[in-house]
Amino acid sequence: MPRRNTGGCVMKERLESVGRIQQDLALIPRPRSMRLTGGGLLLPNHGRVSYQGPDDAASNRAGAFLASQLTKDIQTVCGAFWDRAQGSHWPADIRLSLSEEMDGQSYRLEIHHDRDDENACPPLVSVVGGDLDGLRYGVQTLRQIIFQCGALLPCLHIEDSPAFPVRSYSLDVTRGRVPTMDWLKAWAEKLAYYKYNQIQLYVEHSFAFDELSESWRGTSPLRPQDIIDFDRHCRELGIELVPSLSTFGHHYVNLRTRTLRRLGEFPEDADRPYSFIERQEHHTLNVAEPDSYAFSTAIIDDYAQLFSSHRFNIGGDETFDLGRGRSKPLADRMGAATIYADYLVRLCDHLAEQGREPMFWGDIAIALPGVMDRLPKDNPLLNWLYNPHVDGSKVKMVADMGLPQYVCSAVHAWNNLLPAIGDAWSNISRLAAYGLEYRAVGHMVTDWGDYGHINDPVMSLPGMAYGAQCSWNPLDADRGNCDHAIALLEYGDASGGVIPALDKASCSQAFSWSDLVTYLELDDGVGRVNQDVSRVVALTHKGQGWDTDVHDLRAARHEYLGLLANRLSDQRALQERLDEAARQLAVSLSGTQPQAARAGGAQLLAIEGQGLFNLLGWRLARREGLVRHDAELEKIGEEALAARIEDWFEAYQERWRRVSRESELTRVAAVVWAYADLLRRG
Repeated sequence: MPRRNTGGCVMKERLESVGRIQQDLALIPRPRSMRLTGGGLLLPNHGRVSYQGPDDAASNRAGAFLASQLTKDIQTVCGAFWDRAQGSHWPADIRLSLSEEMDGQSYRLEIHHDRDDENACPPLVSVVGGDLDGLRYGVQTLRQIIFQCGALLPCLHIEDSPAFPVRSYSLDVTRGRVPTMDWLKAWAEKLAYYKYNQIQLYVEHSFAFDELSESWRGTSPLRPQDIIDFDRHCRELGIELVPSLSTFGHHYVNLRTRTLRRLGEFPEDADRPYSFIERQEHHTLNVAEPDSYAFSTAIIDDYAQLFSSHRFNIGGDETFDLGRGRSKPLADRMGAATIYADYLVRLCDHLAEQGREPMFWGDIAIALPGVMDRLPKDNPLLNWLYNPHVDGSKVKMVADMGLPQYVCSAVHAWNNLLPAIGDAWSNISRLAAYGLEYRAVGHMVTDWGDYGHINDPVMSLPGMAYGAQCSWNPLDADRGNCDHAIALLEYGDASGGVIPALDKASCSQAFSWSDLVTYLELDDGVGRVNQDVSRVVALTHKGQGWDTDVHDLRAARHEYLGLLANRLSDQRALQERLDEAARQLAVSLSGTQPQAARAGGAQLLAIEGQGLFNLLGWRLARREGLVRHDAELEKIGEEALAARIEDWFEAYQERWRRVSRESELTRVAAVVWAYADLLRRG
């Protein structure tokens, strides 16, 4: 029998400490029902975790993994050495078990008072799951408590279960940044820690398909073994890895190759200069070309075999060019909605014939009248709605059609060095509430890269945590509690200053990465205005007077800087806020663990870079006479600013390579260096 701590009453000062811990206990997601029973439990120095569930190979394997997580945490946090066992013959200080009387994914966690009776058999801590998933979630809650409380745990009783049966995270690994496998596995572990149960890696061209090397060359692509290994790792964590592959739209890189360009709507544009913005606009397969369907099904069939999941996300979003190019005669005869629905349904049927469950992004289906009537009624529609002020109309529309749906929000980190944290919370919390109201079967948080994936992965952490909270318990939508929990659990920051500091910095982006890309790409490569980029500016700055009839490049760039001039003119105040945010972040992170310090280092680097970007935008606007002369700001000459940007970017590249493969870093570098050259030209 494990030796218990029998040292009598816990010391008064420790009880007072427990009271403080109870008041500030940080959990992500917060349980739906938690009752603090008073007092504390001092874990023994030598104890045991035992799994006492069904005696079969799969259950024992899962139980052993969870017991191992707990013993490792106890050793790391408390310095204690614990044993682990399985089976009812082995009494335990922490007992893990299952109950058929509880619902799937639910759990009950009880931390009892220490007992002086050495013959007492009940465990000090009990985690009971309605199934193995529920047990996993209970263990993650206990791990979070141990992380912040150490050996002295608050006594409590938790009854908990999720609002959404599927809690998914979609990660872009194709638009410039392919993470290292070490980083991917660590991120999956973090997602499991916060009770996500599905991951989708979004791929357009960055996978090493046989015969498609012209597409994936130079991208450091994922390979079959990477997927197989990651799938196994995710299964061990209780997470389903779902293939997510563009099979209709978003084939920009593929359709620029000699091999595949004939499948596109506009093959004549394949040799245009590479453009981050055009990449998001022109990428649709020509459905009138029979080989397009053969291409789509071939990559689906190859990719699906690498996954243990029977689900498959076929994409189908943002097919902007459909019916405008090579397929226009077909669209004129049948209608764009019909040819879209025909192609999507064929892909869904192809997967269904293999016993797989297709899913697809819902934007086109919702926008084109009549498409949703044609869609399979059993396949989830991924209803992505990223507006921070989103309403429930489109969620209700899909529900009224009788279609199952995931409500899909976003971490709001793309196209910026710093995440829009306030937008992320507003978008995620609102959409989760609508999903609950209209009985969505899943909640997804998306994490995009778009213009080269400038956003460091660590910038997604607040949005990911918001998604964990709101997909589990949307009715407990208290951002302050969540921000405090993120600071404590991720950074060891009891002051709670990390997230407010990042929020302050993110609101000080006057010349963002998106602005850098747009200003540069207004040039079509031969000195004229890129009309595709001009139309995107008109959409993103609607109502601000952008003139799409301007064809002189210098005039267009002047006009674009004019849209930003009010923000840029406040340069000193912007820099003061960035400096204040950096100081606040540094203070909050002082004395934290090395892992938290490394994450904080990436955030400080982003804040520094944003200050340089803002000053760059001010300099460009000053050249155009759009902002006033400022002697203090102009002490940094343009050549000196170019050098500072280059120095900063060297550090940025080092950080990139720690968490990501080389991927398409050179495309990001080309943008940065173009501005350094522009500054030096005067």
